[in-house]
Amino acid sequence: MLAAAALLGWTHLSSIRGELPVPAGSHQQTAVLVADLDGNRSPDFVIGFRVKGPALVWFRRTANGWNQYVIEPEFLTIEAGGAAYDIDGDGDLDIVFGGDAQSSHLWWWENPSPRFDSEVPWTRRLIKDSGARQQHDQIFADLLGTGKPQLVFWNQRAKSLLLAPVPAEPKRTSPWPAEVIFTGQAGAATRAAALYAEGIDAFDVDGDGRADLLAGNYWFRHRGGFRFEPVRIAETGGRIRAGRFRKGKVPQVVIAPGDGSGPLMLYECRGNPADERSWKGRDLLGQPMVHGHTLDLGDIDGDGHLDIFAAEMAKWSNRSEPDHPAAKSWILFGDGKGGFRVTVFTTGHGWHEGRLADLDGDGDLDVLGKPYTWIAPRVDVWINEGRRARTLAR
Repeated sequence: MLAAAALLGWTHLSSIRGELPVPAGSHQQTAVLVADLDGNRSPDFVIGFRVKGPALVWFRRTANGWNQYVIEPEFLTIEAGGAAYDIDGDGDLDIVFGGDAQSSHLWWWENPSPRFDSEVPWTRRLIKDSGARQQHDQIFADLLGTGKPQLVFWNQRAKSLLLAPVPAEPKRTSPWPAEVIFTGQAGAATRAAALYAEGIDAFDVDGDGRADLLAGNYWFRHRGGFRFEPVRIAETGGRIRAGRFRKGKVPQVVIAPGDGSGPLMLYECRGNPADERSWKGRDLLGQPMVHGHTLDLGDIDGDGHLDIFAAEMAKWSNRSEPDHPAAKSWILFGDGKGGFRVTVFTTGHGWHEGRLADLDGDGDLDVLGKPYTWIAPRVDVWINEGRRARTLAR
């Protein structure tokens, strides 16, 4: 495998060295969300925690880096995931996070734009406050074809996916009415391969011009009302993303093992996408990923072809030493024809929910890294200098 640093230039910034603020939460960093919360067309990010407050902090982009704001000062047991949408219809993005295996709660926070004050928390409201625990992963997408996105979220202890339309008066509605649209294992067949069903995405899988839901090891055909037909893509589920790595009506689907170990797989449809027998997979790395909880897609090198970013956790237990000290991250550069140039991005660095985003506003994708408990609390950013480096080399 090639080293990604040899193909693109990167500037690494870390809170460990004081180049970014040290996240104000606990040593268990459970969630990260990238969104433009202040409306300046530059994405910011929110990190979620458990163990102690604050539960949510916002890293707001400035001309000189990032300033840290506390969104939720209280102690909440935040789980992995998070989603952003203008819930109250006032023109800015509000945010959603769920509780972990200790909590049956799902919350949304009202964006106070334009009055941002690092000393004033955002108003928190309830979406779900009863029933089974653990809400790992959420997404907003118009799956019902109403013209307005709905919230879809996993409820792991119920082994269920729920869909909740945004209420007409969300500030006065608590909890939100929600419908169970799926119950089952969703690829969590063994504890080693997957602790529980997880992963969520939305993409037009069948080419009808409407977004479809992907979760676990399925994509879901909308059959009217709140009825969805699960179509199995893979044996084992996990972090799941869809995109086009080659031309065609049906996209490809990438699945990483998430909270377990297994291969990084690409699934392609060779026939009818509604027929699970049409989906065929191939191993992209030739080796298993160990707790491969990071998966994101984007054109990292700016060549017009979709790439894959995937990474392993270094630490997930309560041990003092890393569980997987040789943890790796990879960039798989797509060629637009279904092929990939596999590169190692980091070795010995712990990831949990890494993200691709244009964090410095220069038009290319940078990398945001957050570990779970490995040398935490901490946050890292790799600034993509690829375009700048190529210009200087001419």
